[in-house]
Amino acid sequence: MSNGTASDPQRKLAAAMPPDEPVAGSDGPPESIPPRALLAQVLDRANLQRALKQVRRNQGAPGIDGMTVDELPEYLKHHWVDIPKGDGKTRPLGIPTVLDRFIQQAIAQVLSAQWEPHFHPHSYGFRPNRSAHQAIRHVQATIRQGYGWVVDMDLQSFFDRVNHDRLMARLKTRTQDADVLRLINRFLKAGVVVDGKIEATSTGVPQGGPLSPLLANVVLDELDWELDRCGHRFARYADDCNILVRSKRAGERVMASVTRWVSDSLRLTVNPLKSAVDRPWKRKFLGFTVSRNDKKLKVADKALDKLKDRVRELTRRTRGNRIEVIAAELRESLLGWKAYFG
Repeated sequence: MSNGTASDPQRKLAAAMPPDEPVAGSDGPPESIPPRALLAQVLDRANLQRALKQVRRNQGAPGIDGMTVDELPEYLKHHWVDIPKGDGKTRPLGIPTVLDRFIQQAIAQVLSAQWEPHFHPHSYGFRPNRSAHQAIRHVQATIRQGYGWVVDMDLQSFFDRVNHDRLMARLKTRTQDADVLRLINRFLKAGVVVDGKIEATSTGVPQGGPLSPLLANVVLDELDWELDRCGHRFARYADDCNILVRSKRAGERVMASVTRWVSDSLRLTVNPLKSAVDRPWKRKFLGFTVSRNDKKLKVADKALDKLKDRVRELTRRTRGNRIEVIAAELRESLLGWKAYFG
């Protein structure tokens, strides 16, 4: 740990160093984390170095302040960033967008180490060493075991409707550091800029930040373990969830019970227009489906249609680009598509 204690909430984020210094490897989560120790881990020198390196690796466009990720290291050398005071008083955080990403990344790294060992094995989204392809393969294997019906669930506007009180209560079950919780709560309620004006955010998890995917998994971890408790076979990737059952009647019962549970416990809504109980080959999951007879994976028709639409968009004559530009854009799109579906 760096100098100072977690009980000193006036500590600054000046411990960040330029990314050309050695970055320490990540250690596994401690077996027991005392209350208020998490802030010290977030502000640990090695953790901040990793966060800075990751933010620069991810790139991303500048925010409304205009700062680029390449300008962040120099900014950190000359500026202090205050964090919430320990006496309960609030202090506005005027954090530029890139710096905001840097702080969120530092928090996400520590919280991920704390939560990751406890997430369900059939949660595949936004997790280290897990992928959409693993989720798809798990669904395929379950179908081949005789689970020939799917409860295809879509959570309506999930990232916009996450209940802040429920999320903070869930975080407190494993994260007792009041300063870290207060800082996360401020990120949630920081607002968004719409047409040059700041609009309050009373619900939802802002998409695009390094912390949001982890917070989404913290919310939906409850759903995973509820499905597990009921003995259901499922795969979840972010807010996209497939539950596999043996009959249509069983699927309808599961859809009804899970819909009620999501509403009552998570205060979220299952979208009836995008959700259904159906045969797996009539539904798509993460861009794939299975063939009816041999249950082989194949690209879903909608994914193929999107690719065709993209090709038409890039090659339409009214765009007026040179053939070299069009070829480069096509190559990027097709290689990206092949990397996922290939």
